[in-house]
Amino acid sequence: MSTIVVGYVPNALGDAAVDEAIREARRREAKLVVVNTTRADRLVDPGYADDTDVSRLEGKLAASNVDYEIRHGTSDATAAEEVLEAAESLDAELLVIGLRHRTPVGKLIMGSTAQTILLSARCNVLAVKLP
Repeated sequence: MSTIVVGYVPNALGDAAVDEAIREARRREAKLVVVNTTRADRLVDPGYADDTDVSRLEGKLAASNVDYEIRHGTSDATAAEEVLEAAESLDAELLVIGLRHRTPVGKLIMGSTAQTILLSARCNVLAVKLP
């Protein structure tokens, strides 16, 4: 069975990425691994899911009828490094991330997490944007 890894943040963009990853997992008959992490030295991180977010995510994944795993925790690594490590260690077929709209200046300094993943992933990356 192949594996799809999705980087998750608890917001509309993270939900869109998970929804697309579920569609891909169904289409490819693949296992879905959801990664949500933060650096251990960060006291507050809006990208880190709390217990309510994880519970809601668990419900969505259980209802999707795909084989899944949630990797949620703190690390000394960055979120990009954790997502890339998961994809590499699982020999993922696809990595799914969310991309948010950027201003012209923001495009010069694209989000470091997305940029690192796009440039460093050894598998295909599906970038999901909000409509």
